[in-house]
Amino acid sequence: MASIFSVAPQNLEEMRQHVLERFASLIESQTRTQLFAENIGALVHDVNAEINAGHKKSIAMLSRFDISHDERDELQTRLRNDMAMAERLDKTLALLLSERTRQWSENDVHLKRVMLEFNGTVEKLAGTLIEKDLLERQSHVLENIIISHEKVTQWRMFVQEILSNFHSIFPFNFFFIAFAEEHGLTLYLYFLGDYTDEMKVMVRGKLKREMLAKLELPQDTMTDIEEFNLVAHNKVESVTDIDLITVRVPELDPVNLAGVLGVAYGALHKLTAQEASVIRSILAVMVMVVGSSKALSKSLDELEYYSTHDPLTGLHNRRYFNEMLEYEIERSERHGHQFCILMLDLDDFKDINDTYGHPCGDTTLRSVAELLRHSTRKGDLTTRIGGDEFAIILTETSPSDAQQVAEKLRTELREHKFEAPADKSFHLTVSIGLIAYPDDAQNITDLMAGVDIGLYRAKSIGKDSVCTVDEAEHKITSGRNVRDHAEHMREALRDDHIQPFFQPIIHCQSGEVFAYEALARLIEPNGATICAENFITTMEKYGLGRELDKVMIQKSLSTLKARIANNGAPCKLFINLSSQEIQGRGVLGYAENMCQQLEIPPQKIVFELLERDAIGDMNRMRKFLAELRRSGFSFALDDFGSGYNSFHYLRELHFEFVKLDGNFVRNILVSKIDYALVNNLSHLCRDLGMNMVAEYVESQEIMDALKDIGVDYAQGFHLGVPTPRMG
Repeated sequence: MASIFSVAPQNLEEMRQHVLERFASLIESQTRTQLFAENIGALVHDVNAEINAGHKKSIAMLSRFDISHDERDELQTRLRNDMAMAERLDKTLALLLSERTRQWSENDVHLKRVMLEFNGTVEKLAGTLIEKDLLERQSHVLENIIISHEKVTQWRMFVQEILSNFHSIFPFNFFFIAFAEEHGLTLYLYFLGDYTDEMKVMVRGKLKREMLAKLELPQDTMTDIEEFNLVAHNKVESVTDIDLITVRVPELDPVNLAGVLGVAYGALHKLTAQEASVIRSILAVMVMVVGSSKALSKSLDELEYYSTHDPLTGLHNRRYFNEMLEYEIERSERHGHQFCILMLDLDDFKDINDTYGHPCGDTTLRSVAELLRHSTRKGDLTTRIGGDEFAIILTETSPSDAQQVAEKLRTELREHKFEAPADKSFHLTVSIGLIAYPDDAQNITDLMAGVDIGLYRAKSIGKDSVCTVDEAEHKITSGRNVRDHAEHMREALRDDHIQPFFQPIIHCQSGEVFAYEALARLIEPNGATICAENFITTMEKYGLGRELDKVMIQKSLSTLKARIANNGAPCKLFINLSSQEIQGRGVLGYAENMCQQLEIPPQKIVFELLERDAIGDMNRMRKFLAELRRSGFSFALDDFGSGYNSFHYLRELHFEFVKLDGNFVRNILVSKIDYALVNNLSHLCRDLGMNMVAEYVESQEIMDALKDIGVDYAQGFHLGVPTPRMG
């Protein structure tokens, strides 16, 4: 039976036939020439025989006595000539025939060898060349194999598209894909044609056995078969007539996917090498497409799952919680339902990780998730939104019912015994915040802010509690105002609305200006001036302190440079730093560069930090002071006496200036205690080699009292109000 692929091109076959016919014609011509030469030889032989006969006749005539002497001489001469010619003719003919025989023999050998070589070449070409139409059809199959997101997710249907083109060049009967998966064998079977149920059963059985063997799986492995039917006209009558061509799916890390892909066809003829090569080339591409699509599909499924689920507990995650909260608000608004949110935070969970290790902590979180899952209704949504924090949406639930659910969960968690390493166990408690829609809040932002407030209240009153949000609305509004204020301050820094104002610091004994303190002021677009105490806390809370420090350093030093240029009277300049700068984020280097650019001695600059900010970390404070002094700057401890251990600070650290808290200063005329404290602190600082600056001097009487006590320096509204200029 002719090959279905028509492997040898038609023009190549015609050329071989033509050349063989020409060779045959040459051989026939040579044979005829040989016969002709043999005939000539026979003719020469006959002529030679006639010459010999004439020769004998001439000899007979010579024996007669009745011929004349001249006739006898003529006969003898003719006889000699005939004999000489016959001899030459014999020799020439023998030489001719010998050479012709030799050439005939060589030509026979050459012709046979050329014929064999040509035939072998044609057969070799026929074994390696594939007709152009086949190549074009193969290319058509391959060029349509283009992977996209849709085809990856619907890769089974994508395979059907490929098979339709594949079937046009190779009419196979079945196509199959087998994967060894966790649950067993998965077999995807494509029937090309309409087969009876009996035939399908036989094909399933045969392919299942073959695939289990190829994947080295036990024959009793659980098998899941998914079937597809494609329109085709070729059929096979018996599974005994089926041959297989298979290609293994390469293992793809980290999916660890093993499988086999192939075709099954009726064995009506034996495939040629070219046919098998074309089939395997297409299968090789398909196996990569199918394997990659399967792996990508599996990965996409996992990504989709983990995009909405917590990988540790299997609960839904924060993203899904937010989506469902939005949906629940719309649903409840549409149907007039109530629902509640519970926010749960495990109390002191960090101790579990620190005591028993993170693996025990993870096991505990999984146990908590399981307990919450089984203690809520099917329609409720239980999620882990991060760390040891869980959130539950109680659908169609009133606040009173939600309170009961929260108390039930709190009690169950408190009474549950959790396992720990070394056969130990422990108990946990939980703090729960509760908020109701629409009673407590009507949008996602307010609901989440409110339930957080409830949770924090539960923590603040001793943990292991359930708290609602009675004051939620006020606290949410207050928090928003602070945030809005922070954005306003950010814009103020960006738009250059922060300016330094300068308040003089007076030498108590001489009454002369000793220094100026740079105080930050916000200049509103309407011209209003806002004091620093109204925005400094917000700036530091939202990380704007460093930016404010740089603005104040740059503008204050520029003002000092202008004052020096005008009257040549340099004085010290006190500049406040935010608490963030003690962490060493580069403000000293910035100030040092500014001093170099403006040619201002660093010794003229005194940096201030509040006592509560400066003494939080004693070791870091020592390092900060060392860097200050190494750069030539001085340091002032502001609001001294407002802390609980101020004398300890004086013992451990050295400050160039100590600014006494104004609460002591303003009452020295009416409080013997305050007077005694200021008096003793002044002498203490003097004994320790530190200068004291008394703040909040609001009258001449207070100034006189400070002078009598011996305080070094003073500042306050009585001595000078803050202005945009120095002096």
